[in-house]
Amino acid sequence: MNKIALVVGGSNGIGLAMCRELLRRGYTKIYILDRSLPAVDLGERAVFVQFNLLNRDYGVLDRFSDIDTLILTCGFGRVAAFDRLTDTEICNLFQVNALAVSRILKHFYPQMQRSEPFYCAVMGSIAGLLSSPMFAVYGATKAAVCTLIESLNIELEAAGTPNRILNISPGSIKGTKFNGGDNDLQQTAPLAGDILDRTFRRDVLFIPEYEQVFKGVLARYHQDAHQFGLESYGYKQASGRLGDKPQVRTGYLSGTFDLFHIGHLNLLKRAKACCDYLVVGVHRDASHKGKEVFISFEERADIVKSIEYVDRVIPAPREDIDAYPEIKYDCLFVGSDYEGSERFKRYEAYFEDKAVEIIYFPYTEGTSSTQLRSRIAEK
Repeated sequence: MNKIALVVGGSNGIGLAMCRELLRRGYTKIYILDRSLPAVDLGERAVFVQFNLLNRDYGVLDRFSDIDTLILTCGFGRVAAFDRLTDTEICNLFQVNALAVSRILKHFYPQMQRSEPFYCAVMGSIAGLLSSPMFAVYGATKAAVCTLIESLNIELEAAGTPNRILNISPGSIKGTKFNGGDNDLQQTAPLAGDILDRTFRRDVLFIPEYEQVFKGVLARYHQDAHQFGLESYGYKQASGRLGDKPQVRTGYLSGTFDLFHIGHLNLLKRAKACCDYLVVGVHRDASHKGKEVFISFEERADIVKSIEYVDRVIPAPREDIDAYPEIKYDCLFVGSDYEGSERFKRYEAYFEDKAVEIIYFPYTEGTSSTQLRSRIAEK
């Protein structure tokens, strides 16, 4: 056994706790695939790979051919009435919670089919095992995951391999950010150890607090699903857990995007890695820089709109803060050469009470619009 693991969603919550437990148990390397850095430093045996599960291209998985343990703890959701969810939120819920899980399992399924040990655990949810009004789309995504795992385990058994996928289907997990809490590794560590014990035993289903809580919950559901649903609806309404804010991190950046080149593409790719929904403002001209443009606004907007990392294109106002009232973005992306400028000091002051993060991307060497303009001028 190589004792090398890939933990998808390992930067926070129960995923982070499982990374720590794997390292404690002697794993030589842990790959952490996540959008943000781990909440705590896990040392040199932990290798962070930034990736947004909303990406179309999953070629990043080819890097992890040496693993023998796969842990998927990715997922998000909020308690809210169906009509309060945005279209983007619904699409992202299925993409992250269900489609990403299916694609990752498919990638590593050949290893699971072999006779050599390959350990796998996936975070389902108790919401995927029963009706969950006010949590409907999240429950639907987790129901897809639970059914997928159950079906794949039958296929693995029929193929004659001892390997199995553990479906972890908890209720709310204390010590995580899922319901607006904070990472608390002291609270999540015991559960992480329990999950790994069951993963290594090749169990197929683990419902934490089953005897204490969820055995009775599931019995009530199976006895009268309709009445259970009504009671669940009432409980959630009275719980104070309804979330008004969509769980979509919106990012914004602006540019002229004249003579579109690889530097532009890398900027958009990097921005989308940090957010769920990327809005790009395209300037109608380059007068704010005292320059001319070679390509019309309409064509530049169409080019940017066709890039897979971009969710929406708008005509850019002269100042990025002027786009905020319409977009209500959570993060603003800009080059690091603007950091400390009077303009962005003004921006930082404007965003102080608006929970907006300004993310400064360092300038990278390579093709630039200035270089292209110079070459055109030389011609």
